[in-house]
Amino acid sequence: MLESVTSAALTSALDALALRQRTIADNIANVNTPNYHAKRVQFEDALAASVKAGDGTVAATTANSLEPTRLNGNNVNLDTETLSNIDTVLRYQFATQAEGNLFNGVRAAMRTA
Repeated sequence: MLESVTSAALTSALDALALRQRTIADNIANVNTPNYHAKRVQFEDALAASVKAGDGTVAATTANSLEPTRLNGNNVNLDTETLSNIDTVLRYQFATQAEGNLFNGVRAAMRTA
């Protein structure tokens, strides 16, 4: 496949967004688990820097949330997780559409060549 910064960045973003979706699901599944700390997936700043450097390939990082805990030591906030999930789904849809448009452009260029 033709590899470009755009293609690499979209692939990295899709991988990271999928990881974020799995992480959100884990957080929601553990909403009542004592001493469980929510996880957060971060990649946007690293991806922007990678694209600026002309690469586009990054791996997402996962860290514990620093939000305050409840009495049982758990800090999962269901409202936060729900909003984060909606945001992540919309970003994933946008990235898949962009990837599809990229492939359609390559296909069209190959037909006219």
